[in-house]
Amino acid sequence: MSEKSYNADDLKILEGLEAVRMRPGMYIGSTGVKGLHHVLWEIVDNAVDEAANGYADEITVKIWRDGSASVEDNGRGMPTDVNTKAKMSGVEVIFTKLHAGGKFDTENYAFSGGLHGVGASVTNALSEWLKVEVYRGTVYKMSFSSRYDVERKKWLCGVADGPIENTGERTGKKGTFVRFMPDKEVFETVEWNYDTVFKRLKELAFLNKGLKINLIDERELYREVEADDGFGDEPSKILQPLPPRDKVTFRYEGGLIDFVKYLNGDRAPLYAEPLSCSAVKDIQLKGAPKGKIKIEFALCHTKDDSESLFSFVNNISTVEGGYHETGFHNGLLKVINDYSKSNGILRAKEAPFIADDIKEGLTAVLTVKMTGVEFEGQTKTKLGNPEVKLPVEQAVVEGLTQLISVKSNKAVFDEIAKKAKFAADDRIKHRAERDVAKAASDNDGLNLIGKLAPCSGRNPEMNELFIVEGDSAGGTAKQARLRQYQSILPLRGKPLNVQKKTALQALQNEEIKTLVSAIGAGFNRSFDVEKSKYKKVIILSDADQDGMHIRCILLTFFFKYMRDLVNAGCVYIGMPPLYKVYKKEVVEYAYDDKELDEKIKKVGKGYQIQRYKGLGEMSADQLWDTTMNPATRNLIQVTIDDVAEAANMIEMLMGDKVDGRKEFLAENANFNKVDGFIDKVNFKPETEGGR
Repeated sequence: MSEKSYNADDLKILEGLEAVRMRPGMYIGSTGVKGLHHVLWEIVDNAVDEAANGYADEITVKIWRDGSASVEDNGRGMPTDVNTKAKMSGVEVIFTKLHAGGKFDTENYAFSGGLHGVGASVTNALSEWLKVEVYRGTVYKMSFSSRYDVERKKWLCGVADGPIENTGERTGKKGTFVRFMPDKEVFETVEWNYDTVFKRLKELAFLNKGLKINLIDERELYREVEADDGFGDEPSKILQPLPPRDKVTFRYEGGLIDFVKYLNGDRAPLYAEPLSCSAVKDIQLKGAPKGKIKIEFALCHTKDDSESLFSFVNNISTVEGGYHETGFHNGLLKVINDYSKSNGILRAKEAPFIADDIKEGLTAVLTVKMTGVEFEGQTKTKLGNPEVKLPVEQAVVEGLTQLISVKSNKAVFDEIAKKAKFAADDRIKHRAERDVAKAASDNDGLNLIGKLAPCSGRNPEMNELFIVEGDSAGGTAKQARLRQYQSILPLRGKPLNVQKKTALQALQNEEIKTLVSAIGAGFNRSFDVEKSKYKKVIILSDADQDGMHIRCILLTFFFKYMRDLVNAGCVYIGMPPLYKVYKKEVVEYAYDDKELDEKIKKVGKGYQIQRYKGLGEMSADQLWDTTMNPATRNLIQVTIDDVAEAANMIEMLMGDKVDGRKEFLAENANFNKVDGFIDKVNFKPETEGGR
């Protein structure tokens, strides 16, 4: 075979926004539900940036009846004059040029959000159409559309339908209105998730003190219900219209203080009002001119023993932490140590507190706004700028020191210091948690004998741990597994609900101790995801109420004591089928009632149905084919999109208070679906193979 020539003419040059259309995952992460909402956040972030820099105080997000979405702000309005370099209006530059906009100039935007710096142009490229109205004394209008050019055999993405038009219509409004229709040829679904939009806008309102954010959903909504046809046959399913949703407005004059109160929920605070501080500091990023960093935080201690620190950079949740969190902890530790020594809470010969002591019972929100952000980590949600640590530490020390000087705050800092002293004394006196965790991490520990069926492989990237409900199902799973890389850990009964227990109490539970031992990466603050023996930890329980409860309990455990395992994308839900539809040699499996109808049609007349009540009813071959074989199984990966909302929901549903739980279950409980409690956690299909 002759070698094909390769020269400069073989290089493909993508014009305009064509690259975005061809490789959308590079710009928005995925074309699934998360990617769909990403294109909305790009427009929302532009509006929030106007507010964050003092130019706007109200934003309205609307989901229209036709499925399009719009964002309107009362800021300055996008530039409508001609950009001399691009020879097109500012609006056209913003929506058709990647990496273009006012945020690269710190004089226009001292601080800005955005997710990847590509902004509105990506939203335009991935929409069927996009319309803009700018209010600057008169109304300006411009529209864009995407279509496939048959003659040129290429996509024309987000192309202007014409130049910007000054309609001459006078207006007293100011700001920008953007409405767009996401392209169904790009996205797996173009159905907006109301709860996702609701949560994000609520969070942005907390993070931007005094900003008014409105949410309007004009869609006609329906739910599927069963109806008797009057002939005594099986009830049929019909769509029942739901009442329209009311307009929702978020506005928090307390900002981060209100956020901390919301996060505390029903937890008992040590003092009435959270403490809050803000500061603007100089920062020198490597290879960049000197800039500014805005630091805000609020904190409150509770009678709980775990820390809940939620950090943000430019309104983006940094669930994996980073240098800003390190600076925050360093500053808080220094202030509490100095205060405790000065006020006799720590005696002269006593060792100072360590970071774990001041973290106990802490609920805090830390937000940083800056330019030149660098993200890293498993999910690109870890702040990687080391230069941030020092100014954050300084802001915390200076802010809290100033609060200490206020006489009325002495009782508050006394409570904080006493809480840290109790934690330090307990740490010194009772090292059980660390010792038990260390013993539990030993894979040869006695607590694993007769419980874990380990795999023979030693490569964590390949290894999988199945946490299986019950000895019966565990025995079947052991027969079904591929021993080289699949380990089986049967659960003997329901694990402990750790939300109601201390870390020490959790480790005294036999099932929890065994789980910690099997994963082998430590526990709580000593947990190190890099030491995990498994790249996949898979919860495999029955598709019934008890199975759902076990999932909830285990996810609560991972969220509270091994959150980095979730952040790293290592936690999965195994989805066993509900039905087997078969006829002679033809066998099909259905995972829900809707799919059952499809499988019945596929198998045809004369079919039989087996309803699986539990994993133990399956043979080893059936369990392998449906649930454990990477080529055919149905795994759901668990990730956390909104840590704050997830923490609040877990406390409400798994904590001690029952009122909120009863109300939520009455409205949302459906134990035949993986939702409800898990609604605040994001699920996505397993990336390689499978369904």
